[in-house]
Amino acid sequence: MIWWAVIAASLACYGLKLAGLSVPDHVLEHPLTIRVAALIPVGLLGALIAVQVFADGQSLVVDARLVGVGVAVLLLLVRAPFLVVVGAAALAAALVRLL
Repeated sequence: MIWWAVIAASLACYGLKLAGLSVPDHVLEHPLTIRVAALIPVGLLGALIAVQVFADGQSLVVDARLVGVGVAVLLLLVRAPFLVVVGAAALAAALVRLL
């Protein structure tokens, strides 16, 4: 029974991919389409970060992860290197968790 669901999901994914490839060029070159396509990844990444930072199951939580994200945002604003941002955010979250 589960294999039918796997096959159906595979066919649906293939059909969706095929539908995306068959979009005419004049639709893809429209300025609004280009702007929306550029902003979708930013919105999705922001939503994923918000869910990972503020959610614990079905409830909202404010804990050390928020401090880590805050440190990362501040370091990104001053254009720190990526490894420094990740290390400092992890360190800040770990120190807050220890306290």
